[in-house]
Amino acid sequence: MSRKKGARLFLRSARRDAAGNITHAACWYIRDGAEFIGTGCLEAEVVGAEKALANHIASKHSPTRKEQDIETIRIADVLAIFAEDRPELYEGPDAQKYLNRMERLNDFWGALMLSEVNRKQCNAYTKKRGNKGGSRRDLEDLRAAIAHHAAEGFHRGIVKVSLPPKGKPRDRWLTRDEAAKLLWKCWRAREVQTWSGIGEVVTDKRPLRHIARFILIGLYSGTRAGAIASASPIPAIGRSYVDLERGVFYRLAQGQAETNKRQPPMPIPPRLLAHMRRWHGKKIIARHFVEWNGEGVKSVKTGFKTAVGLAELGPGVSPHTLRHTAATWLMQNGTDEWQAAGYLGMSPETLRKTYGHHHPEYLADAVGKMTAKPVRSKSASATGVPQVKAE
Repeated sequence: MSRKKGARLFLRSARRDAAGNITHAACWYIRDGAEFIGTGCLEAEVVGAEKALANHIASKHSPTRKEQDIETIRIADVLAIFAEDRPELYEGPDAQKYLNRMERLNDFWGALMLSEVNRKQCNAYTKKRGNKGGSRRDLEDLRAAIAHHAAEGFHRGIVKVSLPPKGKPRDRWLTRDEAAKLLWKCWRAREVQTWSGIGEVVTDKRPLRHIARFILIGLYSGTRAGAIASASPIPAIGRSYVDLERGVFYRLAQGQAETNKRQPPMPIPPRLLAHMRRWHGKKIIARHFVEWNGEGVKSVKTGFKTAVGLAELGPGVSPHTLRHTAATWLMQNGTDEWQAAGYLGMSPETLRKTYGHHHPEYLADAVGKMTAKPVRSKSASATGVPQVKAE
């Protein structure tokens, strides 16, 4: 017997009359079992629809907010309290990912008691999820929810979430030739349509130029994909803001809380700033620097995958590869580690651990000492054997 799906968003397509005129615009609804509940949000108003869904889920059950024994606390209540107390997580470009994680966690853990969280159950979740990296991210949210529940004083027992081991850091980055080829393919790509009785027809539509803008911003700034997707020349809640006059990219979306994924403001390199000013000045873009059919995009994964295929770059190249590439290029150019870390929005330790080997001075002193001509010291050791020193 299949498990009933939880409440989720459903986009009802626009309705037209016999003449083809739109009579009802496309709107978001909440589908909860057999029930459809209107959100009052049009297709482009995704953030509002996600908030409506969060409110609907919270309204279905009010968890107990007092200290209890972990044997009597349902994990569904722990997740619900975390969601109620962190509404900012329902905003910004990663809101849908967060909603998906909460739904997966609730499906597996919701009926269990807090005392049942152990290594065996965590391993079972990882196995069911079928993706170690994805399950680790999900379980990190579960751990955060339990920690929040404890911090609020709602339980005092020790509950430990066991995470699968971290995967090895990805070292795939683009050479400058690969980056140029990827951009060129995006800029030149034309849409191909299949017409009845004719076959395939190449149109004048350029379906990947928004991906080209995404790639340029990613390569020049090393910014995370979500912040690029929400980047706008117009300040607004839920968007990262590009101040074209001062040349500053405020990567953290307005109204969004700071997280461990640092997104500090950064000065925009002159070449990228010139592009962004031109896109805005010539009305190539309106409210977002990465737009499709005049609207901002939530994700570029599909378009980016198409571009990678056209450029024949092989497996392992994703939107996040642009961030790896920016960090690698900075290191290869001998950039000061503290400056590069601040520019990318990561700790110097992470930069050094993941990208430090690309720096031209990486272990340079050790290499120099290893190949230097040894000299004999005039002083003798305790054994009477002359000491040898490297020049």
